[in-house]
Amino acid sequence: MNPKEKILLYSSNLWNFADGMFGPLLAVFTEKIGGNILDVSWAWAIYLIVTGSCVILIGKYSDHHSKEKIMILGYALTALFTFGYLLVQSPLHLFIIQALLGIALALCNPTWYALYDQYSTQKSSGMSWGLADGEGKILTGIAIIIGGYIVKTFSFDILFIIMGSIQVCATMYQARILKKT
Repeated sequence: MNPKEKILLYSSNLWNFADGMFGPLLAVFTEKIGGNILDVSWAWAIYLIVTGSCVILIGKYSDHHSKEKIMILGYALTALFTFGYLLVQSPLHLFIIQALLGIALALCNPTWYALYDQYSTQKSSGMSWGLADGEGKILTGIAIIIGGYIVKTFSFDILFIIMGSIQVCATMYQARILKKT
């Protein structure tokens, strides 16, 4: 496996693990801050619509600029905005964080996919993408259980600190892609 492909795969797995810790707990968190089922729907919809809209724009922009730098910026912003959950006290605050996370993810996704495809050395692209997708889903599944345990045992604040810290580590590891090989 190409060293840059490894960096992309391992850091993505680390990021997916951190992100997966929150998963379905968004609904419980929304209720904790005074929201209801419609607020959960709005929060998730805002995240997806912002992400989807920005992915198209950033994907086009990245065709003419450093994909590595754009991706790393997205990872860094994701970590920052994950820590932003610590400041959420109302559904409106949650909507803002979800929109910001959508923008950050849009910086990561098209650039990560383009770079992973570029650096993949697998003879079978199905295997390469299978690793990327399969490992991410397995780690997210494990993370959901761990996230639930952390919230039940400690608090959402502890969960957000752990998630953000793991994402900072993923960002630092991802930044290694800027080194020349």
